[in-house]
Amino acid sequence: MDFNDSPEEAQFREQVRAWLQTHAQPKERRDQRFGEGLDESAYLSAARAWQAKKAAAGYAAIPWPRAMGGLGGTPAMQVVYDQEESNYLVPAHVFEVSLGTALPTVAMWGSDEQKQRYLALALSGQDIWCQLFSEPAAGSDIGNVRTRAERTDSGWLVNGQKVWTSGAHNAAYGILLARTNWDQPKTKGLSMFVVDMTSPGIDVRPIHQASGDKHFNEVFFTDVQLPADALLGPENQGWKVMMSTLMQERFSLGEHFSGGLYRDLILLAQQATFNNRPAIDSERVRDGIVDNYLADFGIELIVRRGMSAISKGESPGPEMALVKLVGARAMQTGGTLARELAGGQGLLSAEDLGSQWHLPFLLWISAPGARIAGGTDEIQRNTIAERVLGLPGEIRTDRDVPFKDL
Repeated sequence: MDFNDSPEEAQFREQVRAWLQTHAQPKERRDQRFGEGLDESAYLSAARAWQAKKAAAGYAAIPWPRAMGGLGGTPAMQVVYDQEESNYLVPAHVFEVSLGTALPTVAMWGSDEQKQRYLALALSGQDIWCQLFSEPAAGSDIGNVRTRAERTDSGWLVNGQKVWTSGAHNAAYGILLARTNWDQPKTKGLSMFVVDMTSPGIDVRPIHQASGDKHFNEVFFTDVQLPADALLGPENQGWKVMMSTLMQERFSLGEHFSGGLYRDLILLAQQATFNNRPAIDSERVRDGIVDNYLADFGIELIVRRGMSAISKGESPGPEMALVKLVGARAMQTGGTLARELAGGQGLLSAEDLGSQWHLPFLLWISAPGARIAGGTDEIQRNTIAERVLGLPGEIRTDRDVPFKDL
């Protein structure tokens, strides 16, 4: 592994830093976020404006060819940009699904007409996209998708339900995984579609989370009519299309789960007291901080390994599953320690205690979901066991059974 930027990457990093210094405000602290106090409408407007500015400079989709609106760069250059941008107060996450998974899938599998119709508007911030994969019975095992797409004289008729769809309430379009052949095994009878989210019969219902966020949604499809050209990629090859979509997530390496939480824990432990003594003097507290530091350092090494692969033009390997497995657990244990440091006041909201408590408390309440979203801990362990350690694969009795018989 080479943890250093290549000469080209180092030069690009300096170029990005200079551009960001001219067009954005640096963060004063690590947990500072853009737009605190803005309502959702104002935040979206700011995000669209920032996205348009990035697109004009060529930073909206750095690895994409220039003919498609990109910079013609490498995935490693995209990682460099994401790392540098994270140090500035700019709108975040609004176009994360659009540019991280949905649009790369359209670029890879779409027809020329689909690419021309959708890519430019999304890159410039006019259209937001969502990813319609998970269902109540198809989460970590996405092959259990039951949303049905049936052929009609004019195209396709869709009925079903999706859940945990990030940003669907603001999305203009989505990529939809639906079952088109019930006689094939569960991973071979699926197809991918482009969906206009304003189509009649689509009902989007935001899910209010304990953290106060509501970016997840349930999406219901009731006799939704899709045109024939909504099919994205070959019919009944949606599993292959979906896997290429999920591979795009491995390029999102700039930010990781723990993100230096141990630094916040040290500061909080210096302020808090246990039995009339500084909490930092407690052996148990120090052990908890060290555990969080080791998790953070381990994640950093894995991320750098992935970046090294990207720099060589390769794809990060299955060991990237460790980032989520270790990181989500570190979020939970570190956040729990922060709550204990607050003592009885740990039952209060972070706003009542002070801004230094905000990030640890947010990670604590978000951690259980992080251990499920994107593949549960058990799924990550299977990936590591089978594809990293070479252990025998899990017995899968449904692999070749027609889905209608499951």
